[in-house]
Amino acid sequence: MISTYTAKYTKISSGYMGQIVEWPEAITEGATLEECREMLQDALHEMILAYKQQNKEIPAGRALLEQIPVEV
Repeated sequence: MISTYTAKYTKISSGYMGQIVEWPEAITEGATLEECREMLQDALHEMILAYKQQNKEIPAGRALLEQIPVEV
């Protein structure tokens, strides 16, 4: 079964921080966006394996992100 999760990337001083929106515990950093993306995918895979081993419920994916403009 294939599930889809939503990744959020934030530029930080050392590169990028990536986090899975539906699964906040899945978080990582990388020097480049591509490195961060690869590491986040690996972290997500490891989280799924750990949750399965512990018989924990795996969070559902498919969050919707929306940017809301506001004048500041």
